Amino acid sequence: MDIHTAGSRREGVSDTKLAALADPWTSPLFTPAERGALRLADAMTAVLPVDVPDELIAELRAHFGDAGLVELAALVATENFRARFNRVFGIEAHGFAAREVEHAAPER
Repeated sequence: MDIHTAGSRREGVSDTKLAALADPWTSPLFTPAERGALRLADAMTAVLPVDVPDELIAELRAHFGDAGLVELAALVATENFRARFNRVFGIEAHGFAAREVEHAAPER
């Protein structure tokens, strides 16, 4: 989450929306497509076996199309790989998100 929080801020995602990731299911800040993408990430991140319901795939295909769904699943799989790889070697967050706030330009 660390480096992705920093990147999200640079892309204009508010700190309020980032904080709402703790419970996105009832937050009005997330679109149905975003909630679907988060459900896919949860399903793909679960301890084996990975179980992604057909209904979720159909919902995501409606939001993102076939190519977008492939890209979304690849991104989630890549992040799962990185997280598990980092865990093996004890690699922890490096404070990218905090540095991003520290060096942010003052709001106007």
